Amino acid sequence: MLLRLSAILLALGFAACAPETNTSVERQALGIQGTVYRGTIIAMRPVTVSASRSGVGATAGAVGGGFLGSTIGDDWRTRTVGGVVGALAGGVAGGAIEQGVTRGETIEFIIRPDSGRERVITQTNELGLQISDRVMVTETDRARISRDIPGTARR
Repeated sequence: MLLRLSAILLALGFAACAPETNTSVERQALGIQGTVYRGTIIAMRPVTVSASRSGVGATAGAVGGGFLGSTIGDDWRTRTVGGVVGALAGGVAGGAIEQGVTRGETIEFIIRPDSGRERVITQTNELGLQISDRVMVTETDRARISRDIPGTARR
């Protein structure tokens, strides 16, 4: 029971650290002004997002493993050894889980704007964009690509 609860709490902690998708924004982005331009995707290639090594996973795993390990045994020596071994194993496992959860695949898009030089934008491709698709690029604190909406005003 305690092991299952610890595993659930660890998984929820990692889920909270999961990266945003391209179709969601952070609360701080609400009301932020940006620019929009239109263009065409001229090339794209898959890229790997490197894993995070913030130490959060290793720390959470070490705390959970140490706690669980310290519940093993009847005397203080056994519980101490169990806690140390549990903390080490939990730290290694937590670090590996953090790296696995934060590593991913994404796409690097090369966009030819209607005016200006080519731009490179790396993001997920939930929209299923392809080479030669018309897109709108929104630039605020970061750039986002979305399908061009036919019939919208152009300058």
